Amino acid sequence: MALDPQVVAYRAARAAAGTLPLYRQTLAEARAADLAAIRAGGGDPEPVHEVRDTHVPGPGGPLPVRVHRPAGDGPLPTLLYFFGGGWTLGSVETADGICRRLANATPCQVVTVGYRLAPEHPFPAAVQDCHAALRWVAAHADEVGADPDRLAVAGDSAGGNLAAAVTLLARADGGPRLAAQVLVYPNTDQRPGPAPADDEDPALFNRHSVAWYRAHYLADAGDAAHPLASPLLAEDLSGLPPALVITAEHDPLRDEGERYADRLRDAGVPTALTRYPGMIHGFFAMPGVFDAGRRAQEQVAAFLHDRFGPAPVPSPAGATGASDG
Repeated sequence: MALDPQVVAYRAARAAAGTLPLYRQTLAEARAADLAAIRAGGGDPEPVHEVRDTHVPGPGGPLPVRVHRPAGDGPLPTLLYFFGGGWTLGSVETADGICRRLANATPCQVVTVGYRLAPEHPFPAAVQDCHAALRWVAAHADEVGADPDRLAVAGDSAGGNLAAAVTLLARADGGPRLAAQVLVYPNTDQRPGPAPADDEDPALFNRHSVAWYRAHYLADAGDAAHPLASPLLAEDLSGLPPALVITAEHDPLRDEGERYADRLRDAGVPTALTRYPGMIHGFFAMPGVFDAGRRAQEQVAAFLHDRFGPAPVPSPAGATGASDG
C-alpha cells in the first residue's frame, strides 16, 4: 500500500526544509533534534492530575523517573514506560506526551524510566536499568501508590525492545507478575540482515537509522545474538504476559516486530497484533501530525484498561477466606 497522505505531507515538509537525518548529525545535535521533533509532533500535552520527577536506585546510580498520576485514591494500576530513541537518544521528556495520554485514558499511573544511554553506556545498561526500576516499583508499591498486582510494561521502538527484554528478566526472576506488555514497532532482532532496496529515503526512518542506533548500543557486535538485545532469539517465550504489538507498514522494523508477535502466540501467550497501514516508524509518538498516532495511543489505553481490570475488592475486616465446606 502507498504512504498515508499525512505521511506524504510530512515527508515533503522534511525534504523541503532540508532536515538532516539523525544519523548524519553529531550525537548532541541528534539528541536535541529528536526531542524537538517529538515535541513538535506530539500535539498539545494533556493536563494530568499529578506529574512528579524523582529518582529510584539503579545499578549505575540513581535513575531519574517521571510519575504521571491521574486523579484517584488508593493504589493504581501502574505502567512502566520505556521511551524510544535507539537506546541513544531520549529522556523522560521524550515520552511525556504519550504518558500523559495513557495515564488519563487507561486510566493508570505511568512511570517513565530515564535509563542510561549508549554509547556512553552500551548494552546491557539500559535493560538493567529498566528491570531495576520495575523491581523497585513492585517492592515499594505502597510508597508510589501502585497496585503490585496490576503492573505492566510498554515502550516504543528501542523502548519496545527494552519492554520485551524486561518481561524475560521478570519471568526468570519469578516476578513481579506483569498484567501486560505493549510493544510499539519494537526492535526484536539486532542481527544485521538484508534490507529492502528502496529503504533509503533520508526523510524517513530507514535501514541506515537502524544501523546507526545498533552501532551505538552494541559495543560488541556479538551481543546482537543475546536474547536481551534480540528478544526474538530467546529460546522460550512461554509464560510471558499478554501482549499488544503495534507495527507500521512502512517501517524497516515491521517484519521483526510481527515475527515476535507470531512467536509469542506460538508459545501460548495471548497476543494482539495491529499493523497500521500507510504509517512509518515514529507515528505513535506524533498524534499531532498523524491521526493514526492518536488512534494507536487510544488502542493501547483500551488494551491496558482491559488487562488491568477492576481494582480488587478488599476483604471484610476479620475475613479469613472462603471455605470449601
